[in-house]
Amino acid sequence: MPLISINPVTGEVIKAYEELTPEEANKKIAGAEAAYLKWREVSFSERAAKMQKLAYIFREKKSILGKIISLEMGKPISAATAEVEKCAWVAEYYADNAEKILRNELIATDMKESFVRFDSLGIILAIMPWNFPFWQVVRFAAPALMAGNVGLLKHASNVCGCSVALEEAFLEAGFPVGVFQSLLIGSAKVEQVINDERVKAITLTGSESAGSKVASFSGKLIKKTVMELGGSDPFIVLSDANIAEACKAGALGRLQNAGQSCIAAKRFIVMSDCYEEFLKNFVKAFQEMTIGDPLDEKTKVGPLYAEKAVAEIEAQVQKSIALGAKLLIGGKRWGSKGFFYEPTILADVKKGMPVYNEEVFGPVAAVIKAANIGEAICIANDTPYGLGASLWTQDTVLAKELAGKIEAGCVFVNSMVVSDPRLPFGGIKKSGYGRELSHYGIKEFVNIKTIVLK
Repeated sequence: MPLISINPVTGEVIKAYEELTPEEANKKIAGAEAAYLKWREVSFSERAAKMQKLAYIFREKKSILGKIISLEMGKPISAATAEVEKCAWVAEYYADNAEKILRNELIATDMKESFVRFDSLGIILAIMPWNFPFWQVVRFAAPALMAGNVGLLKHASNVCGCSVALEEAFLEAGFPVGVFQSLLIGSAKVEQVINDERVKAITLTGSESAGSKVASFSGKLIKKTVMELGGSDPFIVLSDANIAEACKAGALGRLQNAGQSCIAAKRFIVMSDCYEEFLKNFVKAFQEMTIGDPLDEKTKVGPLYAEKAVAEIEAQVQKSIALGAKLLIGGKRWGSKGFFYEPTILADVKKGMPVYNEEVFGPVAAVIKAANIGEAICIANDTPYGLGASLWTQDTVLAKELAGKIEAGCVFVNSMVVSDPRLPFGGIKKSGYGRELSHYGIKEFVNIKTIVLK
């Protein structure tokens, strides 16, 4: 069955990609295994040189690669090119730091010598989503390859063009054939690849349901996994917050990538004494976010990735309104074709409404009133997810105290949540486990080996 790439602006097919046969997939895995046996012996300096070249290619071709992103999944072109640039950043970060992070660690014991070394594992299977089709891949690949592993990419079926372009970029940068490969297969064939004994570990970014299935497959084989799954991130606004700045950041945090981001601000929890002021400014900030053709530089909000995404958002919004949520702006499809949905704000949201209880993967903000700080933290934690959180207050001491009480993998004070190569990224609860980025991320897929000399 072909893998279909569809332009979400028009709903038209861009290209159909033939799925690999089992024999072709096996050949790819065999190529990865052969490449690994050589790649693990390559010096850090040689790996780094290729990673630096990759960063150069990303910057040099950011307009071309950004357009592929925009056409396949609808990201505004300015954000798409910025995503490619960010890939260059993470490639450079690990090129510059991998050897230092993974150098032998001496441990003082009563033995003659004790140390820890970090050895590569082998083939890492990456199951990646469509919403950040370059960034999600490179933030895995840069540390994994610098550690001496090789990567197999099973990308989302609707962004095969991005998957192919990524493999071409790695080859152009000088990485040997087999070190990084695109595996064009559908979801039904993923278990077969996980079952292959040559595949040593799996990393997945995606939905809770996909993560549960892959973790189950992998757990039966006792294979290491890292999971970055969904989120229903709280955006908490205390009474002393700079409301104008909070609303500006909140609109961007909610509407970036048309709201299709695990770390997008989704539930806006606002103190009762600044609730009306926040709503007024928030609506204004949403009105300034231009919706339209993602290839237009002025566009800030593009389409959702598929028709089914629009239908799901419509159902969540309409049911929430029926249960008492107040529609302030948006609330319907936009345009005569494609998969657009208007930037939407629902106020007076309560527990039991879909936009409170569920992850809303689209341009819809749920605003919830809190009577006091204690209630705000309880609401923030009242979710099965725990990826990121944003907290707005001018009281730094209080912010640090509250950050410790919020159940999330990261808390950003007076800022929207973002990922940074220098900082660990990941969640708790049903948002997954393990960490990507920083020195924590590169150590997820190595053998942390103790060596003792008597």
